[in-house]
Amino acid sequence: MIGKNDDDASHTNIPLYADGYPGIMFQQTKNDFFLLPKKKKLSELFLYGQTLDPISLDVKGAHRYVVVQLYPFASKYLLNIDPKVLNDDCYDLLQIATVTPYYEKLRASKTLDEYIALIYEVIRLLIKTHKVSENDRVEKAISIIIKSQGQLKIKELLEDIYMTERTFERNFMSYIGLTPKQFARIIQFQSSIYRLTTTTYNTLLDIGLDSGFSDQSHFIRTFKSYTGQTPSYYLTQLSRV
Repeated sequence: MIGKNDDDASHTNIPLYADGYPGIMFQQTKNDFFLLPKKKKLSELFLYGQTLDPISLDVKGAHRYVVVQLYPFASKYLLNIDPKVLNDDCYDLLQIATVTPYYEKLRASKTLDEYIALIYEVIRLLIKTHKVSENDRVEKAISIIIKSQGQLKIKELLEDIYMTERTFERNFMSYIGLTPKQFARIIQFQSSIYRLTTTTYNTLLDIGLDSGFSDQSHFIRTFKSYTGQTPSYYLTQLSRV
């Protein structure tokens, strides 16, 4: 994803909702990007973790940015930290000395292809540096959850990955920063947003049921927990963009 605004008088707010994927963002502006509601000033190059509560990026004036979405376990593999500490938060990659040369090249880049190539070089560098052991079972579980659009019971998942529930949850949390149920719920929520914005439907209940929610109130309650808005209000705001 890439964004740009050349208006020095502009004020841009980019809402971020839970989607199950961390990412790396490179940004440039004279007035700084801030993470709201924490009002945290962001580095020009940072990795963001899992999003749970509604947050947003806020910037005043001209700016440009590039975002590379990563796999759900990226925070663990790239930084070898407890990924939970990055939930609804960001990590300044410029704290890492070996990243600095890539940052200088990013600042001099002009095209999307150049940005992406350099960010992938940073990714390869961090993976090589930290050498975190891959967890095939967690990766398989993620694939199954995504394929099912979050509509499965964890006990059914355990039959495919051959782990006890306690061991699985401990491993999943260690690599993702979420419990399997939290991750599945986020994927289910994202499935509902996709249906809400791309399909024809008669009622919100149709969207909720198709997305695996037990009833309309459950759908609305989950949607509001991740966006701070009801589905109908979300659509109204979307139509104004």
